[in-house]
Amino acid sequence: MAGSTPVRAKAPAPGGASAENPAAGRPAAGSPVVGGAAHKAPSTVGSRQRGGSGRAYVLTLALLGVLLLLCLLSAGLGAYDIPLGDVLASVRHRVGLGGQALDQVGESVLWNVRLPRVALALLVGSSLGCAGALMQGVFGNPLAEPGVIGISSGAAVGAVGAISLGATFLGNWTVTACAFAAGLATVLLVYVMARSGGRTEVVTLILTGIAVNAFAGALIGLFIFFADNAQITQIAFWQLGSLAQATWPKVLAVLPCAATGLLIAPFFARKLDLLALGERPARHLGVEVERLRMILILVVALLTAAAVAVAGIITFVGLLVPHLLRMANGPGHRFLVPGSALGGGLVLVAGDLAARTAAQPAELPLGVLTALFGSPFFFWLLRRTRRRQGGWA
Repeated sequence: MAGSTPVRAKAPAPGGASAENPAAGRPAAGSPVVGGAAHKAPSTVGSRQRGGSGRAYVLTLALLGVLLLLCLLSAGLGAYDIPLGDVLASVRHRVGLGGQALDQVGESVLWNVRLPRVALALLVGSSLGCAGALMQGVFGNPLAEPGVIGISSGAAVGAVGAISLGATFLGNWTVTACAFAAGLATVLLVYVMARSGGRTEVVTLILTGIAVNAFAGALIGLFIFFADNAQITQIAFWQLGSLAQATWPKVLAVLPCAATGLLIAPFFARKLDLLALGERPARHLGVEVERLRMILILVVALLTAAAVAVAGIITFVGLLVPHLLRMANGPGHRFLVPGSALGGGLVLVAGDLAARTAAQPAELPLGVLTALFGSPFFFWLLRRTRRRQGGWA
């Protein structure tokens, strides 16, 4: 341009790119590249991405294979053992692919007792695992889990209240329906209370959830105080978590909520990856953070409330499963969200099998087992994080 000052080429800074050192000055692997400089990024980035995709593929196949094997074992093992071959033969007979039916007792145990438990464990575990991955992505905190915003405690208030008041307006479904409705209502209450100026902040959500959890605990204690001995026993059994009352109607009741949440969640994986960069960068990249947070909290509420309503309070599944998968394949949500659903189902099927067989003929509460094994892992995780960060201060 006329009148412009000519610009002299500056000498390369020490360590910069030059004819003698053409590799220097290039962006590091994995660093963002602007505009047309994308061809200068090292080829190792693509190879790492391909390696990560391959590892995710292998992990997915491994999870599916182990889950299928555990489902077959869980269907056959118990107080009344059914050989694996007979389980497969009965399933083939039912779906019209040959095979043969078992005796009357075997058919009844397999199709009316075992398989409903396996199916319910799959749905509940998948819902809790997926909800945990979503919560950790939304809050940007690997220690977040669905109970942080009061879903579990709210559902417990609904169930305990229905039991202590002797409510029977929906027959055998009264406790389940009250737990589900109270869990959803609690989440909406937390979200509304935490919202200010058209926005919700993560810290405010967490603190509001803590306050609501404390209030819910007080209500549960009040209901227990006015309950009789039989009701207290029923409340205690429900709070410990179990799949002992699994039936096909309960499976069908949970299925719509679980299927809706599990199908919606993977579509938000890319936005969760962008949100991991921080709220401000995510907004610059086109993510409507507030809308994303609201939708995913509702999905988490749907998944968790449905799971807690039919199985009681089962802890640590939503916390530990995403952690293990993140350690195995990294923080990318394209694998983490569906992988956590598979891993949660696997953990709960295995946990239910252990609960039924570890102390035969008695049955251990499933929630106690998950807490018994989950608590030491959580403590180890805290120690590991603290050691890597060089302390909390």
